[in-house]
Amino acid sequence: MASKVIVLGSLDGKLETAFQKLATLHSKNQFAFAIITGNLFSIDQDESVITRLLEGKIAVPLTTYFTVGTIALPPQIVERIEKNEEICENLHFLGKRSIITTSDGIRIVTLGGILDREIVSGTSKEQHLPFHTINDATALRGANKTDILLTSTWSSNVWVNSKVPLNLANKQVVTSSPEVAELCSALKPRYHLTFSPADFFYEREPFFYSPAHGPTDAKQVTRFISMAPYGSPAKEKSLYAFNLEAGVTPDTLPPGSTLTPFNPPRGAKRVAAGADGYTGRFAQDHHDGPSRRRRRQRSPPPDPSRCFFCLSNENLATHMICSIGEEAYITTAKGPLPPADHFSGQGLNFPGHQIIIPLAHEPTMRAIHTKSPNAFAEMTRLRDALQAMIATQSNYSLGVVTWEISRANNIHLHWQLMPVPSKLIRDGLIELGFKAQAEDTKHPHFEERDIGPGEDETNDFLRLWLWSDDGDTGIMGKQLVMPIDDTFRFDLQLPRKVLAKFLNLENRIRWQDVEQSVAEETQDADHFKAAFKKWDFTLG
Repeated sequence: MASKVIVLGSLDGKLETAFQKLATLHSKNQFAFAIITGNLFSIDQDESVITRLLEGKIAVPLTTYFTVGTIALPPQIVERIEKNEEICENLHFLGKRSIITTSDGIRIVTLGGILDREIVSGTSKEQHLPFHTINDATALRGANKTDILLTSTWSSNVWVNSKVPLNLANKQVVTSSPEVAELCSALKPRYHLTFSPADFFYEREPFFYSPAHGPTDAKQVTRFISMAPYGSPAKEKSLYAFNLEAGVTPDTLPPGSTLTPFNPPRGAKRVAAGADGYTGRFAQDHHDGPSRRRRRQRSPPPDPSRCFFCLSNENLATHMICSIGEEAYITTAKGPLPPADHFSGQGLNFPGHQIIIPLAHEPTMRAIHTKSPNAFAEMTRLRDALQAMIATQSNYSLGVVTWEISRANNIHLHWQLMPVPSKLIRDGLIELGFKAQAEDTKHPHFEERDIGPGEDETNDFLRLWLWSDDGDTGIMGKQLVMPIDDTFRFDLQLPRKVLAKFLNLENRIRWQDVEQSVAEETQDADHFKAAFKKWDFTLG
């Protein structure tokens, strides 16, 4: 069922008159929600109006979303937001960078503020200030898709190929950036909403995407709309309503549609090994090969801006990201153990070697759980979804092994997940293989126990989840834990070595030996996303 949405231009502090107008329109149309583009408040905002808003004396008639525009939010509003309190009934701050799904199932990706190129790395932390970084824009590309993209900045050259006139004066006053254009190309929103800093309204013809912009349905179109300020002296359009049904692609292109005005997104940077040996985004485990003595001589572990598992890293390889949730995300693995066609006979056209990564930059699940108590639950939900997808796609011929290496000297904890023949798990052969490898290499024994988020674990450990669903007798799951301490040298590649033997892939144990091109990595990620779409709860 389609939802009716209404969009307003910058209110610039005209809260009472705007919400009164909105109430009148809502009583006749029953909108699902409203979106305010640009600035809700003004630079010289009357404090008494803010006080009345916070006290609920200015009625907001329906669910209304806004982000930061080109001016900072008033201190009173910032204080309320930082307390995690509701501003007032029905008024919701989306944050400067966010992904939400409304109660109607409509997905909104938000990027507020204008680009500050002086910040060369990292994501902005101050949600109320009117700027964003390149990384803010880049990180959101991992959201995969959206119904609505809300930004405070235009996409560069959005007027190219358009027959809708935009005079030179208006072109010169708008703030635009190629990073927002790339975000639009990556997400292919059905509506890209923003605002005009001068007194004009601009609605471009719908545009569709070429194959150069990634796998796409030719009928997938974006409508770019820039709202005039509310109460436009020139009577330009400052209110705009449309119907939107979540996740529905039109059967035909709208009349007058054009090809996308944007160039294909720039390729992600490839990062060579640094002096500290910390090599490649989404490579398995951070230290592979050098001796303990050499590791002691290395520089301190990288902070989030240099960590190849953190979204704030300026070298983010977004083409490998497959799904982003509230607490964690999924990527394909660099140098995956299986090649892309290894499980083709079982219905997979991708390697299936995935990584679940928490957003929190911490070395252990215990540390993450302290900072983000919902992270373990979401990571588990992502793992369950991956398992269900692999079992179904393979007609229940494949099960899954997931492993976690939790060590206090880790850089950024993550879970790796690998499909294996279900029969090997159900017959106990995978479990015996791991136990035999541990015994042969003088590692401690595995114990069968469920340690949950690990908040009670004070020592390092290797954890395995063995899972299969044969579609007949049901699901079988087991959790094995090996303690890790300083009495022996733990082999970081132990799980990969064991699984390589079972899959006859011992020539692919070292991920560096089977590293792929960006094109191959992109294809694997795209194939995975297509298969996972049905199970991907982050898409709303």
